[in-house]
Amino acid sequence: MNDTAMPALHLLNKAPSHPRFQACLAAMDPADQLLLLENAVIALVDKTASLPAGTRALASDCEARGLSDKVAASALTDMADMVELTDQFTKIISW
Repeated sequence: MNDTAMPALHLLNKAPSHPRFQACLAAMDPADQLLLLENAVIALVDKTASLPAGTRALASDCEARGLSDKVAASALTDMADMVELTDQFTKIISW
């Protein structure tokens, strides 16, 4: 990342087995934030997935997939928090 680049919020909705999941992780800079949505939340319990520190996941998607009790509460984000995150970043990339 160069000095003038701004951190990005990456919104990832693909399962860990999808090629775009790995493409997202490879494209991230250290200052970027990752938010897992839809099937991407499976990565939180996938032992083979290596996620960046501070990765968050949408709580409702974890609940829909029966993962809420298997994920640390600190990693969960509700819709209001997601809106706040999108407001904090000028660059948002959806995968």
